[in-house]
Amino acid sequence: MFRLLHTLRPSYGQKLFILATAPLLVAATIIGLVVITQSRTLAEREIAALETQLLSAKKAELKNYLSIARTAVVDIYGPAGTNDEAAKTEVKQRLAAMVYGQDGYFFVFDYDGTNLVAPRQTVLINKDWSGLTDPEDVPVTDKLIDIARTGGGYHSFLWTKPSTGTKEPAISYVLGLQDWQWAIGTAIFVDDIQSTVAAARADVENRIDRTFQYIVFITLGALLAVFASGMVLNIRERRLADTKLKALTERIFDTQEEERGRVARELHDGISQILVGVRYSLELARRRFNKGDTAAGDSLGAGIDGLNTAIGEVRRISRDLRPGILDDLGLGPALQSLTDDFEARTGIECTFETVVFRNRLDPDSKIALYRIAQEALTNIERHADASKMVMSLAGHRQGATLMVKDNGIGLKSGRGRNSLGLGLRNMAERIEQLDGTLNIASTASGTTIEATVPLTHLLSPEAPAKITQ
Repeated sequence: MFRLLHTLRPSYGQKLFILATAPLLVAATIIGLVVITQSRTLAEREIAALETQLLSAKKAELKNYLSIARTAVVDIYGPAGTNDEAAKTEVKQRLAAMVYGQDGYFFVFDYDGTNLVAPRQTVLINKDWSGLTDPEDVPVTDKLIDIARTGGGYHSFLWTKPSTGTKEPAISYVLGLQDWQWAIGTAIFVDDIQSTVAAARADVENRIDRTFQYIVFITLGALLAVFASGMVLNIRERRLADTKLKALTERIFDTQEEERGRVARELHDGISQILVGVRYSLELARRRFNKGDTAAGDSLGAGIDGLNTAIGEVRRISRDLRPGILDDLGLGPALQSLTDDFEARTGIECTFETVVFRNRLDPDSKIALYRIAQEALTNIERHADASKMVMSLAGHRQGATLMVKDNGIGLKSGRGRNSLGLGLRNMAERIEQLDGTLNIASTASGTTIEATVPLTHLLSPEAPAKITQ
């Protein structure tokens, strides 16, 4: 199970790709939803406006038809009396003859609900249709009569379309002939409006689908671009990392070889020569003892002095490799010992200043600052031609700072950061590993090196430690 989880765990590159694409996917999704919602809302408004406009046109058309019908019968209806059956018959005949279009005609109901005129649906004539409703229980005859009683108006319901024989939505306009108690009207079927609206709605859905597809394609293109860019950057960064790793490896090997060479020279030029002298002294003492010469003791004493010197050299070399005082007493005493030895060896006047820390440096910072001080003193000895050196170590609110200053000739032209070799580069790399800063200021009157480690490398006062700075 653990192996499966480890296999499914994303790599650094995959995490980076997810981190780069997740906001893009979220943004694209939100944009898509907003665009689709806004498009659908706007389309519904446009469709509703179109439907209203078409219905208004139909209603205006209905009203015009009724005006034509009223004009056609007004010369008969106007002078006729209430019970003038001949006039009524002539009006019925005229209205029955006034058909238009494929489905248009005029109908007449008396106020009792009896149909008097229905030229395209003659089955309705002379029958009482009061209480008639459409398939959706919308009242038809009674509602038309009520509207006619009040003067006139519109009414919508489902009615049989003569050309198809199916129930379709229709809009009717009626007005009343009050003297005869008649409701005269006509209707227009609006199924074509519904077809137009449905077609418009389908067109809107198609456009929304295309818009969504465009968003998906654009998002996929962006994801491919991000993936391709990530691959290019990843390959480039890997190449740069490989180059840097190779350079770092070479520098490590160079540093190791340089340190080995230095230790070999110390052993050969120092301890080896001393031990050879001790051997000669001991051999001379043995010969003198064999001869009974009283000077044998002097040779033996010289050999013992040589051994003491060799022991001191071994301790010095060991201290240079890893000073025990750094672990036992802390950075301050270790730097004090380093400057004392440097002054005794080179004759350069040295001053060391330090302040007791409120907090304690962690082990990585101690060894890094100590090695930087060693490198700085080595550069002073080899290149600076200085007569004085000042070293200080202090803690502050930003962390801890080591400062090494000399009055030498400074960094000459052509002896920059890289030309000084591994020493200065090692300083920079050590301080960079601690997220610190290294500042180098050089003039003709001297060089100042400041190495600062951040506050995160200072331990709290409650942390157990043997040292005070």
